[in-house]
Amino acid sequence: MTPQILNSLKDYSISKFWSDFLAGITVAMVALPLSIAIAIASGAEPEKGLITAIIGGFLISLFGGSRVQIGGPTGAFIVVVFSVIAEHGYDGLILATFMAGLILIIAGFLKAGSLISYIPEAVVNGFTIGIAIIIATSQVPDFLGLKVENLPADFLEKVSMLWASLNSYNPLALIISLMSVALMVIFRRLVPRLPGLIIAVALTSFIAAWLTLPVDTIHSRFGTLPDTLPTPQMPDISFERIIELIPSALVIAFLAGVESLLSAMVADKMIGSKHKPNAEILAQGIANLGSSLFGGMPATGAIARTATNIKAGGQTPISGLIHALIILLAVLLIAPLASYMAMPALAGLLVLTAWHMSEPHKWKDYLKASNEDKTLLLITLILTVVADLTIAIGIGVSLGLALRLRRKKIEPANWNTPKH
Repeated sequence: MTPQILNSLKDYSISKFWSDFLAGITVAMVALPLSIAIAIASGAEPEKGLITAIIGGFLISLFGGSRVQIGGPTGAFIVVVFSVIAEHGYDGLILATFMAGLILIIAGFLKAGSLISYIPEAVVNGFTIGIAIIIATSQVPDFLGLKVENLPADFLEKVSMLWASLNSYNPLALIISLMSVALMVIFRRLVPRLPGLIIAVALTSFIAAWLTLPVDTIHSRFGTLPDTLPTPQMPDISFERIIELIPSALVIAFLAGVESLLSAMVADKMIGSKHKPNAEILAQGIANLGSSLFGGMPATGAIARTATNIKAGGQTPISGLIHALIILLAVLLIAPLASYMAMPALAGLLVLTAWHMSEPHKWKDYLKASNEDKTLLLITLILTVVADLTIAIGIGVSLGLALRLRRKKIEPANWNTPKH
């Protein structure tokens, strides 16, 4: 379980450092607005996303088992974090994240990293698409500038309220949202090496401020972003609170483990390398412990940011460390300026993120899959959206394992008639 950074430093050079440095800056420019947007969508204060990107991202790169993994807050956690905060408060989320960190550390020492191969791909695809739908739906108020308060957590009730509020939409907010999405798509296709996300958000936010458009900003809704990191402190722990938060901690640990290992496997295919799964799981545990101590949210490996790191030339975990330090520098230097990001622009960023999360280029393959896999994907998706992610994962994984056993045609047990 040796961290990958130790292997990478054996033949490190100035040229590799320069590549890592440029890649780290590029990824930081992507991660900064995304971390803020994810925190807001999760029901947390915007700076919590930045804390998670700095602390969680740094520790994942320092202790992780992948050469190019980038860690931080991800869209997959929005649903879970929102639910935990709504039910247990933000202090409950901190304790659940702390507990998830301990669970992942134990899992790492027990070498549980290889167990991901037993989770059916249809289940992962189902709850990923479901999460994407929930994220996109949650951004409709800011995307359209709707006047709606106390949006319910239940999906069907939320859709009903949004539909009833459509006549209150703000056309100027919609224009800013569409402009941000259009710019992100253009930058992604024409100049992918540029940090198009932050340029798009910054440009549309500047236009909104310059024209004094009546749209919400981070500052108008949350106040000025703090320009320092909080002092680390232990969460409030009690036996009753631990029992209450065990289900949430298990879901956070499961998601962090699965998403980080999936991201590492995607990275392996892109660079022709092989990650260390148990070191990666251990790093997720350390990162979530660290993030919770600083008041941050759950952290995990981020597939999109990891891919951005690779495309930008990142070669070792040093690029991930630099990415975290650049975000820290931004917090220290430009936090008040970043407070004027327009909420519709961030909503556009998250809607586009949800679209990419759903991986539309794979939909045709899903339709060609076996009936069992299609059913499993659909069940997991529906349960994720209309029920609960915990239930969706539990039922999806259980059904998936049952189907795998059935395909192997294991002979049923030869039961003897019990003697009374």
